Amino acid sequence: QVQLVDSGGGLVQAGGSLRLSCKYSGGIFSRYNMAWFRQAPGKEREFVAGITWGRSTIYGDSAKGRFTISRDNAKNTVYLQMNSLNPEDTAVYYCAADYRAQGATMAYDYWGQGTQVTVSS
Repeated sequence: QVQLVDSGGGLVQAGGSLRLSCKYSGGIFSRYNMAWFRQAPGKEREFVAGITWGRSTIYGDSAKGRFTISRDNAKNTVYLQMNSLNPEDTAVYYCAADYRAQGATMAYDYWGQGTQVTVSS
């Protein structure tokens, strides 16, 4: 059974940085496509960034130029480095994993529990 554990969220001032981590267990991590989504209060869940098993990356409009997704197959972990944060980035961030789905789709089979990111102005 695949499990994902998100971590790294917190409170940061506008202009600051955070690095989120998602630890994967229960399968062969290197074969899975991974992604980060976020959901702000009262809004729908939004695609942030994705990385395939082959390390191709894709970003949502809100993340382009500021966020970087990466993976470490030796540690079964995917990361989201977030720079130049602003209050509009405040949300619960979720990682997701799937053997087939990739990119900006909600069709991922496995989801983390979420980690709260709050950006103060």
